[in-house]
Amino acid sequence: MTDSRHIWVIIMAGGLGSRFWPISSIDNPKQFIDVVGVGRSMLQLTFDRYARLCPRENIIVVTGEAYTERVREQLPGLLPYQVLAEPLRRNTAPCIAYAAAVIGRLDPEATLIVTPSDHAIFHRKEFVSDLQQAVDTVQGHDWIITLGAQPTRPDTSYGYIQFREQAALPEATNLHKVVTFTEKPPVNMARQFIASGEFYWNAGIFVWRLLVLRKAYEKHLPAIAESFFGLSLDTPREELERIYSQSEAVSVDNGIIEKADNVYVLSASFGWSDVETWESLYDVSRHDKNNNAIYGGSVFTYDTKNCLVIMPEDADKTVVIEGLQDYIVAASKNTLMICRRKNEEQVFRFASDVELKKLLDKR
Repeated sequence: MTDSRHIWVIIMAGGLGSRFWPISSIDNPKQFIDVVGVGRSMLQLTFDRYARLCPRENIIVVTGEAYTERVREQLPGLLPYQVLAEPLRRNTAPCIAYAAAVIGRLDPEATLIVTPSDHAIFHRKEFVSDLQQAVDTVQGHDWIITLGAQPTRPDTSYGYIQFREQAALPEATNLHKVVTFTEKPPVNMARQFIASGEFYWNAGIFVWRLLVLRKAYEKHLPAIAESFFGLSLDTPREELERIYSQSEAVSVDNGIIEKADNVYVLSASFGWSDVETWESLYDVSRHDKNNNAIYGGSVFTYDTKNCLVIMPEDADKTVVIEGLQDYIVAASKNTLMICRRKNEEQVFRFASDVELKKLLDKR
């Protein structure tokens, strides 16, 4: 088994979480919110899970400059190198390269796990077991392992991984060579993927040795490799800003994972959702006898079915809902949204219209 002292985790926590408006905002994005109603934010839950796999001090959080204090508030006691602030948003490939450069100076023998900060995991024991298997596997192979979740519906908001039927190793029937990646397919294509039995959802978790990561960047993203792998905690802020301003904005998926020929997928047994949309939150929630999922507040429902209701825990209000079916009812401290579940893609429009109105009112 791999020495846990050489297991390092990069948590990407710079997202804006705009799909969860109005409870999330630029000032309070999804990763800092208790979305699933368990008393811990998505970031805190992510950190808790990985602290079962490696030393706490081996977990690095990469976030935007505006969120560094929020990270330290939610995860007290982190050492200086454990919170890296990006001066600009440049997608995930520069983010990972920056963290990998810092880790490389601390532990050249590191094995890296790269993970989002805001996904839901349902079985912690299985999660640790699957990640440990992935970490142990890459010790003997120059592979990139991604985690794949068994699809349960033709969801068009997820990425899909096609894999070879034959197991990659005789002793690992849950590990397969990746054939293709497809990002957010149309619903008919997603149905075909699921019917074929050859596809997993892409959970966005990657496992690779530091050496393999650097070689992948040097081959597929050489400009980022040249700029970022010389970074350290001592790099002047002006230099970091210059490098980020000149960097290509590209995801690690598009820039490396979809191009590399050494990518394998491990079938996750732990239950997963990216909780990226209101609908995905509804799917993973507990439902009452009328199939409503209700979070927070004092909520009374009458003749109401198949609804998702989110109220602030500290709101001094009683909420009464009558006669709704298939709706989202979500409130922040100063905004209430009532929207048909099937129309949740309108959330971006709602948020934009509200912000525009606020700007116009200030004039």
